[in-house]
Amino acid sequence: MNAEQLVVITSGFPRRSETFALNELLALETAGLLAAVFATKPGDGLSPQPGSERVLHLLEVLPAGRPNEQAAVVTARLRGRSIRGIHGYFAHTPAEVASDVARQLGVPYSFSVHARDARKVDRGTLTARIHGAAGVIACNPDVVQDLSFNGTSVRVIPHGVDLQRFEPRPLPPGQPLRLLAVGRLVEKKGFDVLLAAVARLSIPFRLQIVGDGPLRERLTAAIASDALGDCVTLCGGRTHAEMPDVYANAHVVVVPSVADSSGDRDGLPNVVLEALASQRPVVASGIGAIPNAVIPGKTGILVPPGDVTALAEALVSLTSHPDLGERLGREGRCWVEHAYDLRRCTDQFCRAIEAIHG
Repeated sequence: MNAEQLVVITSGFPRRSETFALNELLALETAGLLAAVFATKPGDGLSPQPGSERVLHLLEVLPAGRPNEQAAVVTARLRGRSIRGIHGYFAHTPAEVASDVARQLGVPYSFSVHARDARKVDRGTLTARIHGAAGVIACNPDVVQDLSFNGTSVRVIPHGVDLQRFEPRPLPPGQPLRLLAVGRLVEKKGFDVLLAAVARLSIPFRLQIVGDGPLRERLTAAIASDALGDCVTLCGGRTHAEMPDVYANAHVVVVPSVADSSGDRDGLPNVVLEALASQRPVVASGIGAIPNAVIPGKTGILVPPGDVTALAEALVSLTSHPDLGERLGREGRCWVEHAYDLRRCTDQFCRAIEAIHG
């Protein structure tokens, strides 16, 4: 076993919605840095994304139990192996397990922080976890701004988007306006706000919502109550391989994110970067790290989260000014090429991990 390799502790894996996790694990594997992956719980049971097979042979799903019990299992598996360090891929349970394993093996630990995971840990515990780490990687500035570092190395590295998979393609011809929303059917995605907005539209439209989740029945009922059944389709989940065709069939991508009742909110959802890479204009809520990619008047249109009227007006404005949508799409593609190229981002991630555990 190469002493330069690292062990990653993740949450449920594989998960279809977490392509960013797969991309960064694949980058570590390609760089020869990945010794093993331990998941603190099973994945979502859906067909895994393309490429998952390259790391699944390194994966062990840990038995259910407290973090210290899971850490004991990992430590036993790694005894006698020359491991350079442990990386927890999320700030909650994976980071807790990673720190415990690292302590027992006498190696450093690091962890990634994304969005919801940071809000699953109380502030004092998270601060202590940061101070004990050799380094922390955050996926966007929104995650970082509320954290306390006190000298711990914190690197901001975006997840990035595959610019070869998501390429510009011609807009679908003619009417009606084809709208697309993508994400898990959960409160923070704001799909109830989107349905309320499209119910106000007097222009012909079709809306596809791609994703699945616990709010499916509630959204289905909302569609029925507003008589939107002929215009709105809940499409269920799609794999990464299917998504380029989904974007190609849309005129506009809508990301109506909100803060949910627990305070959870999106960071920078994959859909934003995939839409921009596909040269589609984005109408999105100005929440979390979305404004880092959706720049008003340049790559898309931002509206206040939860503002039904503003969202409806933004959609109408793109219909009234098709040249605006085309320009936003072109500039969006240029922006992701500059700032969110997957290969460059994952290379930065690997170099950061190597530097932290150097």
